[in-house]
Amino acid sequence: MRNVYLSDTELPKKWYNILPDLPGKLEPYLDPETKEPVTPDKLLAIFPQALIEQEVSDKRWIDIPEEVLEVYRLWRPTPLRRAYRLEKFLNTPAKIFFKDESVSAAGSHKPNTSVPQAYFNKIEGIKRLSTETGAGQWGSALSFACNLFGIECTVYMVKVSYNQKPYRRILMETWGGKVIPSPSPFTQSGKKVLEKDPNNPGSLGIAISEAVEDAATHNDTHYALGSVLNHVLLHQTVIGLEAKEQFKRINLEPDVVIACVGGGSNFGGIVFPFLMDKFHNGKKNMRFIAVEPAACPTLTAGKFEYDFGDEAGLTPLMKMYTLGHDFIPPSIHAGGLRYHGDSPIISYLYNQNLIEAVSVEQTRVFEAALIFSRTEGIIPAPESSHAIRVAIDEAIKARELREERVILFNLSGHGYFDLTAYDLYMKGELKD
Repeated sequence: MRNVYLSDTELPKKWYNILPDLPGKLEPYLDPETKEPVTPDKLLAIFPQALIEQEVSDKRWIDIPEEVLEVYRLWRPTPLRRAYRLEKFLNTPAKIFFKDESVSAAGSHKPNTSVPQAYFNKIEGIKRLSTETGAGQWGSALSFACNLFGIECTVYMVKVSYNQKPYRRILMETWGGKVIPSPSPFTQSGKKVLEKDPNNPGSLGIAISEAVEDAATHNDTHYALGSVLNHVLLHQTVIGLEAKEQFKRINLEPDVVIACVGGGSNFGGIVFPFLMDKFHNGKKNMRFIAVEPAACPTLTAGKFEYDFGDEAGLTPLMKMYTLGHDFIPPSIHAGGLRYHGDSPIISYLYNQNLIEAVSVEQTRVFEAALIFSRTEGIIPAPESSHAIRVAIDEAIKARELREERVILFNLSGHGYFDLTAYDLYMKGELKD
């Protein structure tokens, strides 16, 4: 069977919260001034009550509102596809599957959280959301969701991606989003960066500072984050919950689950429901691999310590793997992975040796992307292609060892707005 589908009546009705199942507790977020744990009331200036409750919830299952399910049904459940042609090309005994999140309106997994975030803000009376975006996937998803719920959307887009990916900007504007290249002269955070370096290419950390400042200085505005925080990864678990049901239909289960990691949302989304089985059912041999760019190797080269989530130090301090909140990554084309830190949950899992992490070079990523697009027909996003690279590497190992294994990776988005990067690679002009 090439494609495994679920009907929209089989869409998960609850999100899975991994926090109660972790072997230990996460370190609390800290107030940067007092170094004391952040109390929920401190977050009310930028988040709605419902999301704050989800952030710290001790409930394993959290109901998905019917209004959110109604929007999810526009594209969910997403297909589980078997990459037969890729398997044949690699001459591998491995079975390679991918969860196809590219079929959403925004072309990625990001609407899985943008829709509930817009909904919970809407019912609390918020008129506008501010956010950051790297490659534009998250900004596109939030513009899409805000449009559906009648909320304004302001997106601070990392400047290098703003210039590299004009079609992402146009997509956001088509859905009514206002897109500002970051660093910008419209916030104090942006002005400080530009004073030091007028040609600064930007980073997700800088864009987060601008978006948080925007929300904190306007009473009708809240901030929305596309990755890192617990409630964001919670919303993404619809991916893994569907995948588990789809594997049951074909009487298989993956031996290894792979996804790219920037902040960690698509990785957590596909991995957490399978980790639940590892925690409860003793499935000790299932492996989970987080793949990051060699140019921004947060898990594999960062330090596990408290750090800000943004460049200007406006966010609470979080215990995570970090390269330093002032780290400016090189201008690679996987803009969604150019983040200095990682989700506290994923950082904890890596620190506890419950997941693996590898970093890969940009040219090897695009080599894998071309192989995938020429065998399976889908042009993957540069971010997703990190997962494809390692899925191919795992399939080659299976061939060399002459052993069968079931490989699952998350195709977190398509790359049809990233063709400039493909053009550079095919011309031999894309460098590591």
